[in-house]
Amino acid sequence: MRAGPEDDRPVAEDADAPAADDVVRRPHRMPPPPPPRPAHERSGRPDAASALPPPPYRAAPPPSTPFGDPGPVSSLPPVPPPTPRPLPSPPPPAARNRWVPGAADDTQVMTSLPPVPRGPLGEREAEIQAREGVPGASRGILRAAGTMAVATLVSRVTGLLRTMVLAAALGVLLVNDAYTTANTLPNIVYELLLGGVLTSVVVPLLVHAQEHDRDGGAAYAQRLATIATAGLVVVTGLAILLAPLLTSLYGITDDPEQVRLANWLARILLIEIVFYGVGALAQAILNSRDVFGPPAWAPVLNNVIVIATGVLFIAAAGPGELTPATITSGQVWLLGIGTTLGIAVQALVLLPLLPKAGVPLRPRWGLKNTGLREAGTLGLWVIGYVAVSQVGVIAATRIANAATREGGLGSSAFQYVSLLFQMPYGIIGVALLTALVPRMSRAASRRDIPGVVSDLSLGTRLSALGLLPVTAVLCVLGPDLGIVVFARGNTGVAEAEAMGTALAVGAFGLLPLAVTLLQLRVFYAMKDARTPTLIQVGMVAVRVPLLLLVPALVEPGQVVAGLMLVTSITYVAGWVIGDLVLRARLGGLATRETFVPVARMIAVSAVAGGVGWLVLRVTDDLFGTSVAGSLGKVLIGTVVIGGVALAGLVVARVPEVREPLAAVRARMGRG
Repeated sequence: MRAGPEDDRPVAEDADAPAADDVVRRPHRMPPPPPPRPAHERSGRPDAASALPPPPYRAAPPPSTPFGDPGPVSSLPPVPPPTPRPLPSPPPPAARNRWVPGAADDTQVMTSLPPVPRGPLGEREAEIQAREGVPGASRGILRAAGTMAVATLVSRVTGLLRTMVLAAALGVLLVNDAYTTANTLPNIVYELLLGGVLTSVVVPLLVHAQEHDRDGGAAYAQRLATIATAGLVVVTGLAILLAPLLTSLYGITDDPEQVRLANWLARILLIEIVFYGVGALAQAILNSRDVFGPPAWAPVLNNVIVIATGVLFIAAAGPGELTPATITSGQVWLLGIGTTLGIAVQALVLLPLLPKAGVPLRPRWGLKNTGLREAGTLGLWVIGYVAVSQVGVIAATRIANAATREGGLGSSAFQYVSLLFQMPYGIIGVALLTALVPRMSRAASRRDIPGVVSDLSLGTRLSALGLLPVTAVLCVLGPDLGIVVFARGNTGVAEAEAMGTALAVGAFGLLPLAVTLLQLRVFYAMKDARTPTLIQVGMVAVRVPLLLLVPALVEPGQVVAGLMLVTSITYVAGWVIGDLVLRARLGGLATRETFVPVARMIAVSAVAGGVGWLVLRVTDDLFGTSVAGSLGKVLIGTVVIGGVALAGLVVARVPEVREPLAAVRARMGRG
C-alpha cells in the first residue's frame, strides 16, 4: 500500500526565527526577509511574528491568522507581555524536528514527494556542514541516503510482495480491474478533500499551536482531529451513496457483472476514507512531536494484512476461471474487509501513542480561534492542484479499463507495472532527495543561489548514477522480470510477460521522474508552491492528448505499454519545463558540471545494457520462457549489466564514483 509514495504538493516550512548569527534557523516568512534586528533588541524567546510557520505560498491570508504575513516588525499590533513564571531556568529543550508529510506511490503522473526529516533547529553551521557537507559535496548526502534507503527498502519489499500476492489471487483482468478501481477511490477522495490541505494548512496550524499554546497545542490538536474526523465520516457516507457514479467515472462500464462487483467493493472500501484521514492526522501530530518510528512502520502492517487476505483468497478459491460472474459473495467480503482492515490497523495502531506524546484521546468541539476559515482559502488552490493531477489519472484509468473489456490488459496491470517502475526511485531517488533537501533549503534561506544550484546539480548527478544502470536492467530484462514477479496463480506467463514489456518500454522515464521531483523541491525550498502547480498543469496538458492517442494507435494488448510510454514522456516534459523555469529564476544551472557526467553515465549504461542483451541472446536457449528460466536470465543479466556499468563508470572517471570507491578501499585497507 502506501509506503512513503509519497507528495508533490506544497510543503510547510519550519517555524523558527534566527536567534544568533552562527546558528542556522528555518526562514519564517517568504523572501525577501525583513532586515535583522540589532543584537541588543533580540531576546532569547521568539516573538509572536517570528515564531509563526511560514506558508509556502505567494498569496497569504490576513495577518490576523497564524498564516498571515507578519510584515515589518513595527507594523504589528501591540502584544501584551507574557506574565513571568517564577520557575527556575530549565535546561534548553531538545531541538524539535519538523515534519513534512508525504504520501505514497500511486499511478498518477507525479508521484508523491517523500517526507523530509528536519535537522535539529539549534545546529550550528559547522555542525551541519560536518553532518551534511557543504553545498555540492556528496559525502554527507551519500551517507544519509544510504541509511534511509535501507529503511525504505523494508516497506518497498513488503509492498512488492503484496502486489505479487494480489496478482496471483485476482489475475490482471476484469476482477482485478474492478478491485483496483474500487480500492483507488477512497485514496482519491481522501487526497482531494484532505490530503493536500493536511500538508499545506493543518500541519502549520499544529506547529503554531504547539509553539504558542500553554498546553503545547494538545487542545488545539484535539479540536482539529475532532472536526476533521466528523467531516470525514460525512464525506464517507456521501461517497458510499455515490459509489456507482464514482466507478463509472473511472471507466467501469458496459460489463454488467463487473459494474456490480466494482460497486459492491467500492461500498466496502470507501470506508477507508475515515481511516486514511485519522491515520494521517495521527501521523502529523506524532511527527510534529518527534515520534517518527511507529508511523514509518505502520504501512508495513497494512501490507502484511493484505498479503494474508490474498493468501486466504487463494485458499478459498474454487475450481474454474475467476470472473465477475463466478466470484462468490464470501470472496468479495473477504477481499473488501481484509483490505479495509489493513488501512484501519495502519491508522488505529498510532492512536495509543498520542497520549504518550501529550495529546489525550478526547473529542473536543469548537471552531473558535482555529484559523481554519482564513487558512481554508489557502487549501482551495491545493485542492485544485490535486484535481488537476486527477484529470490525467481518470483518462489513463478509463483507457486501461476499456482495454480489458476488448481483450487486453487494464487498470490493474497498469497499476502493478507503475508500482514496479517506481520501486527503484522509491529506494534510491527518495533517499537521495530526502537527504539533500534540508541542505538545499538552508542554502535557499540564506539566498545562497550558487549553493542551491550546486545541490541541484549534485542531486541530478547522483540520481543518474543510481537510476541509469537500473534503467538499463529494466530495458533489457523487463519481460523476464515481469514473468518472475507476476506469473503465478491467476496471472499467466503471457500476461506477466506483457506487463514486463510495458515496464521495459517506460523504463527511460526513471531519471526524468527523479529530476522532476528534485526540481519541485527547489521551488519549495524557495517558498514557491505555485510554480510546481503550473508545472503539473503543463505535464497534464502533455499527457492527456497523448493518452487519448494510445487506443487509436495500438492494439488492446499493447495499451498498458502505450500508457507507460506516455507516462515517461510526461516526466521528460516535466524535466524540460522545470529546467526552463529554474534557468529563468536562478540565472543558470551549472549545465556543464551537470550534463557532462550525466552524458557519460548514459553512455556507460547504454553499453552495459547492450552487453547484457548480447549475453542473454547467446544463452537464451539454456533458459526458455518458464518462471525458473526467466529468474536465471534476470540473475545473469543483472550481474553482467551491473558489472559492466561499474567498470565503465570507473573508466569514464565519473566524479561521483570516486569517493565511494575511495571509502571502500580505505575500509579494506584498515581490515
